[in-house]
Amino acid sequence: MNEERRPVGRSRWWIGAALLVALVWLAGAGPLGAFLGRLGEVQTNDRSAFLPVGAESTEVTRIAEDFDRQDAVPAIVVWEGTADLTEDDLAGIADVTEGIGAEPWISGDVVGPFPGTEDASVAQAVVPIDSGYKTSDAVEELRALLAEDPVAGLTVQVTGPAGYAADLTEAFAGIDSTLLIVAISAVLVILVVVYRSPLLPILVVLASLLALGLSGALVYVAAETGLVSLNGQSQGILFILVVGACTDYALLLVARYREELALRDRIPDAVLAAVRGVTGPILASAGTVVLGLLCLLAADLASTRSLGPVVAIGIGAAVLSAMTFLPAVLALCGRAVFWPTAPHRPTEETGGDTDRVMAAHPLWGRIASLVSRRPRALWIATTALLAAAAVFAPSFSAEGTGQAEVFRTEVEAVDAQEVLDRGFGTDAAAAPALVVTDADHVEDVIAAAESSPMVEEATAVTEPGPPGADLPPLTVDGRALVEAVLTVGPESPEAVDAVRDLRERLAEDAPEAGALVGGVTATDLDTLETAQRDFAVVVPLVLVVVLLVLIVLLRALVAPLLLMAANVLSFATALGVGTLVFDHVLGLPGADPVVPLFAFVFLVALGIDYSIFLMARAREETLVHGHRDGVLRALAVTGGVITSAGVVLAVTFAALAVIPLLFLLQLAFLVAFGVLVDALIVRTLLVPALALDVGPRTWWPGRARAAGA
Repeated sequence: MNEERRPVGRSRWWIGAALLVALVWLAGAGPLGAFLGRLGEVQTNDRSAFLPVGAESTEVTRIAEDFDRQDAVPAIVVWEGTADLTEDDLAGIADVTEGIGAEPWISGDVVGPFPGTEDASVAQAVVPIDSGYKTSDAVEELRALLAEDPVAGLTVQVTGPAGYAADLTEAFAGIDSTLLIVAISAVLVILVVVYRSPLLPILVVLASLLALGLSGALVYVAAETGLVSLNGQSQGILFILVVGACTDYALLLVARYREELALRDRIPDAVLAAVRGVTGPILASAGTVVLGLLCLLAADLASTRSLGPVVAIGIGAAVLSAMTFLPAVLALCGRAVFWPTAPHRPTEETGGDTDRVMAAHPLWGRIASLVSRRPRALWIATTALLAAAAVFAPSFSAEGTGQAEVFRTEVEAVDAQEVLDRGFGTDAAAAPALVVTDADHVEDVIAAAESSPMVEEATAVTEPGPPGADLPPLTVDGRALVEAVLTVGPESPEAVDAVRDLRERLAEDAPEAGALVGGVTATDLDTLETAQRDFAVVVPLVLVVVLLVLIVLLRALVAPLLLMAANVLSFATALGVGTLVFDHVLGLPGADPVVPLFAFVFLVALGIDYSIFLMARAREETLVHGHRDGVLRALAVTGGVITSAGVVLAVTFAALAVIPLLFLLQLAFLVAFGVLVDALIVRTLLVPALALDVGPRTWWPGRARAAGA
């Protein structure tokens, strides 16, 4: 009798199971959050983390290490005065460099100081940092030493490869704190607005944080054991995707749970029904993201390949948390989780015919009515609007940028490089093209290189000996190394053309030498060409994988093809708008070659989620209410939750812009804007209008009821 009077009664077994699941997560994944702060220990942010795998320049980089007399990463220390440096100034600098040479992280001798050749107020010294030490830590110590032992009247800064690597690491340092605070705060505010409840947003954010803690621990172990490669940009994207995806899955589950509470008395029944109702769409959504990201393993660019497994781990953790921890705490809290607007037993507007369902969701019911009136005109107009923006996509500039343009804030390495260029000129000799050749054909290679009008001179690296002596080329394993000094700066577009020309001349004039061209400019060229190759390879793979997932989920061919076409158009729209914003509003200097590929993978794999959530519900409703009513009911019922999910994901991705790097700013804008287009236009107007215009054939060759179509 008591059981009959307690419609919200829960058995002791259910309470115990839910409590056990929640405690396992809190006691297990909670403490694992400490690994998030340790991910920096297993990051690799030096140039090797971004090199194209198997490219000619990468092979040269590996071989050229055998020719180095010391295994070191150079840091260039730059001193600047207000007037020409005196003998006393240079003597003071020499004393400082002598003291630096005693540090344990120095490999070999400090070279210099040298007074400026273009500006006598500048001097430099080259400090070789042992590659066995962490470069960022060594540069930090070097800068501290220089600050402790200043030369009176002179400012001092550190640049060079080591300086840039240290400042890049510093730029990523905000991931552990700033990025998470911004992302979580934004999500919390949105959830409070959506739910108008003090408890539910906290539980959803807690689920996201637990997923993040679990993923951080798994990625740390995988990176430490060498199973995956982690860099700063991968870590930032990992944080954002875990928080955004877990929140999206939670929104879908909570919305379905609220529906079920209005239909059922018992909390356990409502929770189980909600989990059953969203398992298919959530697993399909997660599957598209994970499989889409794993397609990046087909890429040749190291930083692109490394992103896939890292973020796939995070998505797995997000699904696990949303589908186990969150149902457990929802069961424990019952209807109180929605306080002060907790749902009650069924009303006349819950269930029933389509008009009542649409009346129960006033805003989305009106949108559904709008779509139903003239679906063909609506999808044509929407397509035209998106296509008008997409026409600018082919103009998107992703030819790469110089090192200095990577940073969006002032950093020491960039400022010091400007001083160095003023003091010594833009010295192409500082970064020559490196040519690895058969030792028997060194002279042929030098002659072929110097025949290029864009090569100033070419010389072989020689055996150690006194300056000015006629020394033989240094040979290692039958190979020699030739340095070709270009007539233009190493990071200019003209230098890229010079390397192309150099490779062609060596292939034609010295084919028997087996020459390979590397160096800074060759790496930029290979990175660009590899990124273009990766786009051509990965994009079709992602399309095929996502299409197969949709076919399995929807048990149809037409609907998946329509969804894919709509989302590819959405990507092109985002890229077109990005072109206008980056070039004409923000005046950015270009984009990293991998930006279009990353944007495509995220927008197709993530953007398709909202169409999945809509069409999975539409298929469920269609089997009961017929095609037309099923689509309209699905649009009305899922409109609020999908829009909320889209806004959450867009805001979390936008948080990447707090990291002061050009690549992440551009990716943040493209994905955030594209997700909003998917959630607000594609899923709201284009997809349902297409489905209504095509009719029951949308589900071909599957079987769906056509009543009311």
